[in-house]
Amino acid sequence: MEFTLLEQNILIAKGMTVEQLNQLKAAGVQAKGDFATVGDTATLVEVVPGLDAGVAAKVMEWAVGAKAGAAETGKMVIDSADAIYCSHCNARQPKDYKTGDLCPACGKQAEPVQSCYWCSTSGPGKFCRGCGAEFVTLAEYDLAVLLKREGVAKDDIAKRLRGMDKAEKDALWSRARRMHG
Repeated sequence: MEFTLLEQNILIAKGMTVEQLNQLKAAGVQAKGDFATVGDTATLVEVVPGLDAGVAAKVMEWAVGAKAGAAETGKMVIDSADAIYCSHCNARQPKDYKTGDLCPACGKQAEPVQSCYWCSTSGPGKFCRGCGAEFVTLAEYDLAVLLKREGVAKDDIAKRLRGMDKAEKDALWSRARRMHG
């Protein structure tokens, strides 16, 4: 199996020359899957003499994904316990962040305040800080309350709602309407 024409053009677009591409093939790297065996940027530079490390990093990122680039940096990131990340764009929030503030990166509410279907308190995050129940979307709040009334366990309600298809949710909505009706 050899590089397709498209793969060859991508490698050239990433900065490799035709000569370097031929060196790569001569070294035994003849398909995109072979880059997994190469493993990292440093090895690719050793296999193709004269290949720029930046070009090698671009090629490896394309061939094996972003994890190759992350593994090569050798850096470990440790966050403090009070680090808050936006639930929409995953950007880290500033130190003076308060619940309900808008994210400076995307402009949306970084930690939406949600209501708990189990204990009726509200707060930010994915889980209720009062009872530990997993929050559900606002659109499914009434369905979660109905499941609670029907005796479904607290830890199963959010999972059950995620697992339901549209028809099952419609049936649940019709039961909820009859109860309120």
